[in-house]
Amino acid sequence: MKKISLLILVTLCSFVPIQEKKITKTGTITFEASVPSFEEVKGKNTAVTCILNTSNGEIAALALMKGFRFKIALMEEHFNENYMESSKYPKATFKGKIENFDISKLTATTKEFTLKGKLELHGKSKDITTVAKIKKIGTDIEVKTTFPVNVSDFEIEIPSVVSKKVAKKVSIDCNFLLK
Repeated sequence: MKKISLLILVTLCSFVPIQEKKITKTGTITFEASVPSFEEVKGKNTAVTCILNTSNGEIAALALMKGFRFKIALMEEHFNENYMESSKYPKATFKGKIENFDISKLTATTKEFTLKGKLELHGKSKDITTVAKIKKIGTDIEVKTTFPVNVSDFEIEIPSVVSKKVAKKVSIDCNFLLK
């Protein structure tokens, strides 16, 4: 009876289309909002989840705001409490698609693809179009991208007392090794 059940299960599974997905839970997002002549304003999150559907190029990423670390603890506290309001808006997400993605054409040489999607941050969303640099590392896929974000697009308020020390346009750097 067990053999028949196993045979039926294997047969049914063979008819279900398999979508190849690559994932990481240790992706990195670094943002920098530094202004020349002032203290570095830079945070890094090394626990970002990212999933890539290799059959169609759809990609999604999730970063918990309280996962960003800074050189100065007080800066981290201000980031979570005053700027990002992390208790109210605990995560940032990106859902999009890598245009003309074809896993069979990936090699160890980096190729550039257009990445389009929607970034949700601080309760607001914005369409993003950027270049993703993608290559194969063994059976893994590395995806890297950098793009700017205007804090005003997400209604992130910078207190006037520090407004000259924090950039209004923030550079976001993403690095994912998908397995």
